[in-house]
Amino acid sequence: MMNAALVSHNQGLSEQDQKRYIKRLMHPRCRPVGLTRCRAEYFVRLWAYLWHKHCMAIDQNAKTELQNLEIPPGFIPCTHREMAEVFYANKDRGSDRAAGMILDKLVALGLLDKRFNGNTIEVQIRPLSLDLPEKHRPQNLQFEVDQFNPRTDTVLVANCWARNYNWMNDNTAILPHRIASLLRNWANQYPKCMRVLRRCDTGQAIGFALFYPVAKVSEPRFFMSPAKSLYLSKPKEKDPIQLALPGDLDCTSVLIRAWTIDAPYLKHAQVAQFLEDAQRTLQEMQQDFPNLCDLYGISIHASVAQLAQALGFQATFDDPSLRISWLYRALDSFLELDMKAAIAPLNFHQNV
Repeated sequence: MMNAALVSHNQGLSEQDQKRYIKRLMHPRCRPVGLTRCRAEYFVRLWAYLWHKHCMAIDQNAKTELQNLEIPPGFIPCTHREMAEVFYANKDRGSDRAAGMILDKLVALGLLDKRFNGNTIEVQIRPLSLDLPEKHRPQNLQFEVDQFNPRTDTVLVANCWARNYNWMNDNTAILPHRIASLLRNWANQYPKCMRVLRRCDTGQAIGFALFYPVAKVSEPRFFMSPAKSLYLSKPKEKDPIQLALPGDLDCTSVLIRAWTIDAPYLKHAQVAQFLEDAQRTLQEMQQDFPNLCDLYGISIHASVAQLAQALGFQATFDDPSLRISWLYRALDSFLELDMKAAIAPLNFHQNV
């Protein structure tokens, strides 16, 4: 086995080049919610090690000094002990168990995939984690919005949505599976409220929105701390916010339970396209719930707060300990917005 600490630190990617990749990962265009600088450093070190390990498997005389990283094809074997040497190079060495916990967090953030082959852990770098240069991206991409398909969209949407909650959730391995089950359940009950933004060339869902009609019995939740209604990030037997069913005349509120676009596609054109579809979807929902008048959301990240403010949402009840709050907007005024004009001043790629 090669010396992981030497490859990752001294003979692998230089500290200057490591900083270049870390800066790239921390840019809001590709930065997952919950990615700290420390975690980015761990990821870049592991990425350099896995790329070098792949190169050495092909050519034992491959250069040990790296200047640029590429994504190794497929899964690369890597034990927790190797990871500990990579993560804690030139430091007091942490435990193999601690390295495994770091790996799980990087997986939860969507930077890596891992599997057990029966003998050891194997790790794969996820290509969509990177803010690739424009020349490596397909040009003139087209996008469309349509209804969520529980058969084909569930897994990718669940993993994308889970990354928004990983910063406040300790059980990161279970969260995507939990969300996947909920997505299919909601799709069976009221599919009209679930929308996806897709790439036309691949059909891949790169954005997801869930407009959740709220039963009257759950409306008091909007006048309490939002922490009391967190459901995805905390294992509970029962959803604290009940879904209203079509025809319910007592339903007056819609909760924007999800609205997310993958960071590389977060541009004005796609944001406006998805928001305009939100307006059409909510108008269609008014046919099923004639008394809808209140629109709620929850602020779980600075970028969400920025967009919500531009759309006229106001913070109501908050939870200072988690730095989250309920957001409110009258539905009628939301439907009247010119979305392109509302978001025009926003810079989706500025540091947050």
